[in-house]
Amino acid sequence: MQPRNMSMSGVVDLAAVKAAQEAKVKAEQARAEAARQGGGGAVSPADLVIDVDEAGFERDVLQRSTEVPVVIDFWAEWCQPCKQLSPILERLALEYNGRFVLAKIDVDANQMLMQQFGVQGIPAVFAVVAGQALPLFQGAAPEEQIRATLDQLVQVAEQRFGLTGLTVDPDAEPGATPVAAEVPAGPYDALLEAAVQALDAGDLGGAIQAYKNVLTDDPGNTEAKLGLVQAELLKRVRDLDPQQVRKEAAEKPGDVPVQIAAADLDLVGGHVEDAFGRLIDTVRRTAGEDRDAARLRLLELFEVVGAEDPRVTAARRALARALF
Repeated sequence: MQPRNMSMSGVVDLAAVKAAQEAKVKAEQARAEAARQGGGGAVSPADLVIDVDEAGFERDVLQRSTEVPVVIDFWAEWCQPCKQLSPILERLALEYNGRFVLAKIDVDANQMLMQQFGVQGIPAVFAVVAGQALPLFQGAAPEEQIRATLDQLVQVAEQRFGLTGLTVDPDAEPGATPVAAEVPAGPYDALLEAAVQALDAGDLGGAIQAYKNVLTDDPGNTEAKLGLVQAELLKRVRDLDPQQVRKEAAEKPGDVPVQIAAADLDLVGGHVEDAFGRLIDTVRRTAGEDRDAARLRLLELFEVVGAEDPRVTAARRALARALF
């Protein structure tokens, strides 16, 4: 039930760029199938808020997330804060008019899903975008905060994955196959696809060069920048001996290159806070070129995880305290 692109335990998904390309391909396939069947590609407003269980999770959440962000509301009948939050989410799902779909999961009837997402208390709200899980917030948050979070989610889905939402038609029959709005091909799609193919083939050098080719002409290309830092991270750790590096890191806390290598391994292994904390500690106890090396690597790892991640926000504050 847990696909490779889904991050259920805080693990950094180093295939995010590949997932973006896969999401675009699947959306195009869905549009083509709808056209073949004579469908208009629109969904009913009733399809924007759905009840999801374990049996339908892959279809209703994972597959759908390749076309539109899916916001998950974990709730239960006995939960009083849920009764405050759920109506707000349902109203906003209709108001956002296809920019996301709201999936409601009753935790009493779906304990496995609750455990897989690591839900500690309800209400808890997550999102799944192109098969990747993102924690949003827990508890009955104010509507202003919810709107800001949803706006950020929609922006990330559009910029990183090209997901612009669904077309909603009040006259459409409920249950119609959701189809993403048409997204015109970008000028660098072929180069980005070449980078993804290089990643698939294990050619990290080729992927890095392909991303650099895009950035030469378009330095602000978000997808290429993300892909480049991820591919470079994978290349750095590919030939490392994890046991040896961790042993040396424990024995030599003042060895900056070893601490940087251990931080890379921490991040690839999904230990985000450990990676950040290791480098912040290194910054705190070093100076000069050593400090700069640790700081710059930390900034690179921030890019891998994503500026919108709360762990990055917290680490930036800690870095500022370490520096000043």
